[in-house]
Amino acid sequence: MNHPDNFGEQDEFNDIEYVSKSQIKKEMHELRDIGARLQELKPAHLEKLVLTERLRAALEEGRRIKSFNAKKRHLNFIGKLMRDQDVEPIQELLQRLDSQTEESTRHFHQLERWRERLLTEGNAALTEYMDEYPQADNQYIRQLVRNVLKEQKENKPPVQNRKLFRYLREVSEDMRPAE
Repeated sequence: MNHPDNFGEQDEFNDIEYVSKSQIKKEMHELRDIGARLQELKPAHLEKLVLTERLRAALEEGRRIKSFNAKKRHLNFIGKLMRDQDVEPIQELLQRLDSQTEESTRHFHQLERWRERLLTEGNAALTEYMDEYPQADNQYIRQLVRNVLKEQKENKPPVQNRKLFRYLREVSEDMRPAE
């Protein structure tokens, strides 16, 4: 039976959360990985974050290190510095950047599909494209497609192919699809 004087001490002891050594190591590896991601960011993105001066200096220093082993040691150091940081805003920024990258990749693949369809399906694909992007120049796209097909037939470098892709990208970025 607990003595009334010891009861408060028991509650304090029970409130302490046990964290295993492997859990601590896992958290350190996560901080180190976040630090590595930070090191890869452009300075403009880093400026948006509230970081300690010591961490900013370490991130900048890490960009100059070329040796593999030295980079590895430095990332561990950055991981230690990350302990003093509020990691949540950093993770939010990284997630936002990841989603932008995914969206950009999806958009790129969509443009590649349009280019391929325009080259293989001809007028049917062009009609669909013009329905989605009515502001596009129908005749210019036809001309580019003819040039690409001629270029492919003659086994020339894909200059016109790139030109077609650039135009499709410009149209999609400058003009929103018809709703």
